[in-house]
Amino acid sequence: MERGRGLGALTSVLDAAEAASPVEAVEAVTRELGLALGATAVSFLIADLSGRALVRLAHVPLVSSGQSNGDTPLAPGERRDGEESATALPLDGGPAEQAVRTQQVQVLAPGPPPEGSGRAAQWRVLAPVTERGEAIGLLELFVPDEPDIGAVDAIARLAHLLAFVVIANRRHTDMYEWGQRTRPLSLSAEIQHRLLAGPQTCEAGAFTLAGWLEPASGIAGDTFDFSLARDVLHLSLTDAMGHGVAAALNATLCVGSLRNTRNEGASLLEQVTSANRALAEHAASSRLEDFVTGVVGRLDLRTGSIELVNAGHHAPFLHRGSQVTAVELPVDLPLGLFPETVYRGSRLTLEPEDRLVLVTDGMLERNAAGLDLPQVIRETRMLHPREAVRAMADRVLEVTGQLLSDDATVLCLDWHGGHGRDRRTVHGADQVRASRSLRGTRRPRSARS
Repeated sequence: MERGRGLGALTSVLDAAEAASPVEAVEAVTRELGLALGATAVSFLIADLSGRALVRLAHVPLVSSGQSNGDTPLAPGERRDGEESATALPLDGGPAEQAVRTQQVQVLAPGPPPEGSGRAAQWRVLAPVTERGEAIGLLELFVPDEPDIGAVDAIARLAHLLAFVVIANRRHTDMYEWGQRTRPLSLSAEIQHRLLAGPQTCEAGAFTLAGWLEPASGIAGDTFDFSLARDVLHLSLTDAMGHGVAAALNATLCVGSLRNTRNEGASLLEQVTSANRALAEHAASSRLEDFVTGVVGRLDLRTGSIELVNAGHHAPFLHRGSQVTAVELPVDLPLGLFPETVYRGSRLTLEPEDRLVLVTDGMLERNAAGLDLPQVIRETRMLHPREAVRAMADRVLEVTGQLLSDDATVLCLDWHGGHGRDRRTVHGADQVRASRSLRGTRRPRSARS
C-alpha cells in the first residue's frame, strides 16, 4: 500500500470509528479495513476471558416477519443476546493460535470452496490485534489474490490500529466483554474480575509482565495488579481468606487501599502498612476474622532492584540461568490481623534474562501435589509471559482434574534491563520476545521476519 493510500485508509478508519456508536465502532472499522484492503469478507475475533478461545462477534438483525433470532438454530459454539451473536472458536494449535503465539500474520492458501457456493477460493489472512503485548484478538480477512509483502505489512498495521479502536470503545459498552464471556460469572467472580488490572500483559523496553487468574468454582479472592510509573513498576499478588462474595469484598478493600496510597506517592512499606490497617479496622467493625496474604513489590527500572514485602504468602520463584529457586524473604503476618503489625522490605537485584514468578496457594494446593512447579517454570521459560502464565494454570488444571478448590493465580515478570531504550516492536508486539511456533508447523510468512 503506497504512503498516500495508507494515510487515506487511516483517515477513513478513524472517521468510521468516531462516526459509529461504541457498540458499532469495531464493526464499522472492520468494514472500512475490508474496503481499504480489497477484502471480500472481514471480521474481528476477540480473545475470550478463558484465554483458550477466540470469539467472532456479529450483528444478527431481527427479521421483519416477526421471527426472532431465537427461532434460528445456533451454530456450534454460538450464543446470542437479542441481535448480538458470539461464536467461540477454541484455540486448537491451528493458524489462529499460531498468530496469537508468534504475533505474526498468517497467510493461508485457499482451500476448496464450499460445495455449491459458487464462490471462488479465497486467501485467508489472520493478523494479530495487539497493544503492548496484550493479545486483544485477531483481524480475519478473505482476499481473492495472494497478498504480497507490502499488503501483508499494511494488514498488520491496520490490525494494530484496530487494537486502539477496541480499547477506546469498550470503555463505553459491555458488548465486547459479553462476547468474551464464554462461561458465566457469579457475583463474586464479577467483583473479582473488576479488580484485575485492565490489561493482563505489558511489554516495555526493560521488562515483560503478564498475569493470569484461574478461578475456583467458589471464587477465593485472588487478585493481581500492576502499574507503571516513569522509572518504577508496582506489582502485587494477593489472596483474601475465604470464598465467595466475602472474600471478593475483602480483596476489593485490599487492592483499593494499595492503589490509593500508591497514587498518593506512598513508599512500598507505607502502602502495605496502610492496607493492613484498613483491613484490620474493617475486620474489627464487622467482627470477622478476615485477612489477606500477598507479595507486594516495587521495581526500580533504572537499576533492576526490586523491593518485596511478603505478608504471610508463598515465596516467589526466581528462574536464573538453568536454576529455579524460591526467593527467601522475611515472612510477616498477613494483612488485616493486627493494625500495629510492622512489615519488612527485602531487596533483590534482577539480572537480564531473569524471570520472577509469583503464585497463590491454588498453584500449590493439596490437589496439585503432583505438580512440580519449579519444573513447570523451567519448561515454560521460552514462552512469552502471556503464554507462560496460562500454560502454568493449564498444568494445575490437568493434575487437579479441572477441579480447583482454590483460585490459581500467577504473575510472571521477565527482566531485560536497559530501561529507557525503545522496544523493538512490529505492530504492537516485540516479536523477539514472542513465543515460538507450535511444534510441527512451518514458520508463516509475516509482515517482517
